[in-house]
This record gives sequence, C-alpha cells and structure tokens, in this order.
Amino acid sequence: MKVWIVTIGEPVPVEEQSRDILQRAGQLACFLAEHGHDVMWWTSTFDHFRKKHLFDKDTEIRPSEHLRIRLLRGTGYRRNISYARIRDQRIIAAKFAKQASADKEQPDVIVASLPVIELCEESVKYGKNRKVPVVLDMHDMWPDICVDTMPAPVRPIVRLLLSPMFAQTRRACAEATAIIGMTDAFVDWGLSRAGRSKGYLDRSFPFGKSLYHQNLDQVRTAEEFWDSQAIYADSNEFIICFFGAIGYHFDLESPIQAVRILENEGHKIRLVICGTGDRLEHYKSVAKDVKSVVFPGWMNAAQINVLMKRSSLGLDPMPDRYDFLASINNKALEYMSAGLPVVSCPKAGVLYDVLKEHQCGMSYDYGDTCGLASILRDLMLDPDKRKMLSENSAQLFQSKFTAESVYGEMMAYLSEVVDKPKKSL
Repeated sequence: MKVWIVTIGEPVPVEEQSRDILQRAGQLACFLAEHGHDVMWWTSTFDHFRKKHLFDKDTEIRPSEHLRIRLLRGTGYRRNISYARIRDQRIIAAKFAKQASADKEQPDVIVASLPVIELCEESVKYGKNRKVPVVLDMHDMWPDICVDTMPAPVRPIVRLLLSPMFAQTRRACAEATAIIGMTDAFVDWGLSRAGRSKGYLDRSFPFGKSLYHQNLDQVRTAEEFWDSQAIYADSNEFIICFFGAIGYHFDLESPIQAVRILENEGHKIRLVICGTGDRLEHYKSVAKDVKSVVFPGWMNAAQINVLMKRSSLGLDPMPDRYDFLASINNKALEYMSAGLPVVSCPKAGVLYDVLKEHQCGMSYDYGDTCGLASILRDLMLDPDKRKMLSENSAQLFQSKFTAESVYGEMMAYLSEVVDKPKKSL
C-alpha cells in the first residue's frame, strides 16, 4: 500500500531518541514502513511540546527506505488554545493542499487526524477528487473543547466565532470514507458530527506503544542524571512520576497538595513532574515550600524510562471533561508499559473503568486532595497491593496495548479500506 498520514502536533523522529517517544501517527507510520508499505507522513516543522521549529523551512526527510516525512513550516504558536495556533494550522493546511495536488505519487489511502480540522477537510477534498479513501482518526474533540475551556459567559461568543470550524468538522466527517478513534466513544463523537450511523469501516483502535529500545550509553547518561537529582535506584523513597505538557488540562495542584500532607506526616515521598508548558511557573510557585516536589524539565526517552524504573506509580490527573472521560491517553499506556500502577482522576470514564476492571491502578475524584493523599498513603504502606497492581498493569499492556498488536490490526484494517472499493466494482 501507499499510505499518506496527515497529522501534526506529535513528536517526529528527527532527533536522537525521538523514535522512542512517538505517538499514534508516528508509531503507525514506522510500523507500516517496517512492513514494506510506502508511507508519506505529512506534518509540521513545529514541535508542539517544546514550542520550537525543528527546521527553518519546508523539509522532507527519509528515516527509512519506505518512510518519508514531509514537514511543512507554519508560524508556530505559544499557547495551545489561541488564534496563533489556528493561523498556523491554516497555513499548514494550505501548503498541504498545494503540495499534495502537485505530488505525482497518489496514495491508496489517507489517514488524517482530527484535529487538525483544516487538514482533515483538505484530505477529504483530495480524496474526493482523486477517488482515494480517507479515514479520519478522532484524536481530540475539536472545536468543541475550544469553546468549553472558556469561561461560561463568553462561550456563546466563542462558538459563534468558531462556527466556520464547526462547519468544517461536519463536512470533513460527513465526506470521509470512515471514522476511527481511540475508543468507541470517540468514534461515536465523529459519527455524530458526520450525521450518520455507524458503518462497517467505522471502528475503534486504542493507542499502542512500542517498548523502549535501550541504548546502554543513553541509559547510563540518564541514570547519572537522576542520581544528580537525588532520585536513586535503591532509594527507600516512594517516587511518583508525571510526564506531559504542564498546561491547563492536567490538575497538578491536587497532587502537590497531597504530597505536602504526606511530607508533613513524615513520609519519604517524591513527586517528579517532568515537562514544560504554560502553567509550569504557577505550579513551581504552588510547590515552592514542598521539598518533595521536583520539576526537572523536559525529559528524553531514556530519562523517562529510567525514572519509571525508579518510580512506584505513574500519575494521570485528567480533568473531569467529556473528551478525557472518553479516552485512554498515551500517559496511562506509558506507565503501563513500565509495569507501573496508574493513579488517575476523575473516578469516571473509560480509563477509570479499565483501571478498576483490571486492578492495575486507583482513581480519585477530581480536585480531591485528601482522597489522593489517602490512596498514596495506602500504597506506601501496602507493598503487596502495589506489587499486585504493578503486575496487572504490565499484563494489561502486553495483552492490549503493544504497538505490534494495535498497529498490526490497523495495518490489516487499512488494507481492507483499500480493497473495499475494488470489491465493489
């Protein structure tokens, strides 16, 4: 197959160790290429997580024989929800439309991620004109969340301003060949925007993750880094790790306050919050008198994996919002891949149900500092329970969320999408 993947906002394998932090589009692109399919991944030069450009101009790289990555340069942005981001996305979409139409190598199928809405619409237009099937992969519920994250009094105004984006979403979903997503709830959301019932090709595929490919030199460097931070392999501290964008989505204040309670009780505990973002300085201020909370910054793949090996659990403090309730995010899978129990919030949604059913983690109500402190205290004092949760977490990952399993199913699915029009002739 010749497959185009149209996704921006994910890590791109252009820097050392970046292959090990790839997300859905990158994992799928590499998996397909490794199995002999020719893949073009259309993405952006802009690193969404570190807010910097990887290249100064439109660039194409070829990491392997069957994988090409075309990076389009936009303006970039400093805030995730902002007009600057919308402008950046429009520029990228316009460049994609122009370059795609000029590309002589027509794909057999296109997989476009929503967001970005503009790229989804351009992908559908291209597919319609060239009779190429287009699969939309629901990653986030845009532009709905752009409205719902705003203060209630201004939401009607924001919805009105974003009405063209709502119309674009409806058009793209309605004209796509199929809708997929990480959970059934995300597929249903996409179908509701399309205004149709579920069809044969509308399916859910969870996120998948490859296990970390160890490089001994990188691991040693990472071990030395964590030793310098007094996060030791043989420590008797109870270490909690968090990796991700430190913005407005994840509630890190409740964990900081919970650790404050346990620190005051005399427990040896450490909360390691890794990442950068709009709210980093705010949370540093909240934690300024809590010695057990550290902010080491953005971490590479080796540092993430060494820290997880030294940790007792992974923290996934999601907001009590419909799009998060419908998801099992990459963060949870990252922890499960290392056999860490997952402590999440809120006590509702798909992830909560999975953790409860498979006994591989625990959950607390959103903003419930005392409830979280109670969970952490319980796990500190009960190593047998912690071991049971850890073993179940590793087992669940191996049975449902490995890249080989998830992307193997997606590869077979895309072949089915490509073959379906042929069978109907």
